[in-house]
Amino acid sequence: MRSPALAIAWEFRQRHRWGLIAVAGYLFVVATIKLLILEPGQRVNLDDARGFAIVVVVPLTATFVYFLAVFTFGLSGDLAARQSMYPARMFALPVTTAALAGWPMLYGSAVMAILWMATRLFALWPSGFDVPVIWPALLAAALLAWTQALTWMPYGLPGLRVVVSVLCLAVMDTVVLLAIQFKAPEPVMVAILAPLTPIAYLVARFAVARARRGDVPDWRPMFVRRQIAQVPPNRQEHFASPAHAQMWFEWRRHGWTLPAWVGILLPFELALLFATDNNTPVLVFLILLGVLLTPPLMAAFAAATVRKTSPSVSDSYGVTPFIATRPMTSAALIAATLKMTIWSTLAAWLLVLVAIPLALVLSDTGPVVIERARRLTEAVGTPRAVVFVLLLFSGVIASTWKQLVQTLYIGLTGREWVIRSSLFLALVFLAIVGPVAQLIHDSRVLRVALWNAMPWILAALVCSKISAASWIATRLQSSGLLSDRTLVTGAACWVVGVLGLYALLGWLVSGPLIPRYFLVLVAILAIPLARLSAAPLALAWNRHR
Repeated sequence: MRSPALAIAWEFRQRHRWGLIAVAGYLFVVATIKLLILEPGQRVNLDDARGFAIVVVVPLTATFVYFLAVFTFGLSGDLAARQSMYPARMFALPVTTAALAGWPMLYGSAVMAILWMATRLFALWPSGFDVPVIWPALLAAALLAWTQALTWMPYGLPGLRVVVSVLCLAVMDTVVLLAIQFKAPEPVMVAILAPLTPIAYLVARFAVARARRGDVPDWRPMFVRRQIAQVPPNRQEHFASPAHAQMWFEWRRHGWTLPAWVGILLPFELALLFATDNNTPVLVFLILLGVLLTPPLMAAFAAATVRKTSPSVSDSYGVTPFIATRPMTSAALIAATLKMTIWSTLAAWLLVLVAIPLALVLSDTGPVVIERARRLTEAVGTPRAVVFVLLLFSGVIASTWKQLVQTLYIGLTGREWVIRSSLFLALVFLAIVGPVAQLIHDSRVLRVALWNAMPWILAALVCSKISAASWIATRLQSSGLLSDRTLVTGAACWVVGVLGLYALLGWLVSGPLIPRYFLVLVAILAIPLARLSAAPLALAWNRHR
């Protein structure tokens, strides 16, 4: 291609065409609902803002995050590394550094602006809510541009990119938040946000120029010298076992990915609490719900990097020789990855659990949450209220870890069409789940039919899960990847988990409306089994192909 613009545009289109098609399909569905089904000018009430959250907020946030990952090359880079996240293979293109930095930023900013304008035109907004016109598009473009500039910059220490990105974006968010708090008119907001993207371009151009010439600073020797001086001369640092070494290696590559994305998004989500007041408790709880769903959502995107053996290998879906020839079994390699995902999940949720109380106190919305908690305690009793809150947090934490590991087997197959098809199907599901949920919510006939068919649907899913798990266990045993003792121990742990969750659900929601067998089916489907067990098989096949 003669034009740098076309070459870089082809790069995005070729690698992410299915995801872009899914987003376009979602916007088409929302536009169809708005133009052909709803009455002109129709809006939802704030009392029924759940529909707005399902149809607009959740898909819009997911789409924004997806575009953020696409145009920053975040799906193929390492946030914690010192090197730039800009793909090194693109440095060899016969184009200027200004084009390498400018065209991705221009494409990303244009897509963010189109996303906001389409959402503003076609989404069903709550009544009484004054939807701004221009400045949210400028804010989205500025956030993307600065994320690009900060992630493309080489750094002197591992993990420093995460710290700098969070601090800089938090400062930007604070300025915007203060402007909203003082009810700044839209021209003022435009004047504040408009210069941010051009400045980010200058920073990004400088960052890409440094990365292109291989200028990666290394500040580690300054700290290593101090550490060596304190180590006794006869002491030797080493790993206790190959499994510990592999777990450390996995953490260095992928451990910071999820906490970094969560840390970048948390300030912007919690900033919405400052724009609410005590008279809108529904919006406060919707914001908090969005914050609680952020780690599982980010885990779904972070899983795309976790399941790749290397972001720089030419065959990005294959297994590198470094991994394939390690003196470890495929099961041991998967075990190290699973341990890393546990620590990554805990680190991400530590940020959330610290940020939420701090934001509630600073935004003066804490009394709203306390009052609703008091009502819940009076309605169901203190023990059930405590268990409900603990179960809620345990569920979202477990869901975060599950999102990280349940697609490992897809990435480890090494088949590009399988991986891209799974991403496309996930985006399609995310796009249609909102309108479908809203349709079911508005139709009593559909709700009754779905409730009556739910036991049969869950039973069919349970049969499929157990059948797949049995087949995978047979293959694991026959191939020698896992010993009989390991298989029996794993099955016993899974049964204990299912029984424990069933007992907890039975105690929490006991009543005539929900039969016991329904809770058993839910518990069986909630505890991961088949897809997680398939990861060693996929790695073994990909490792020896």
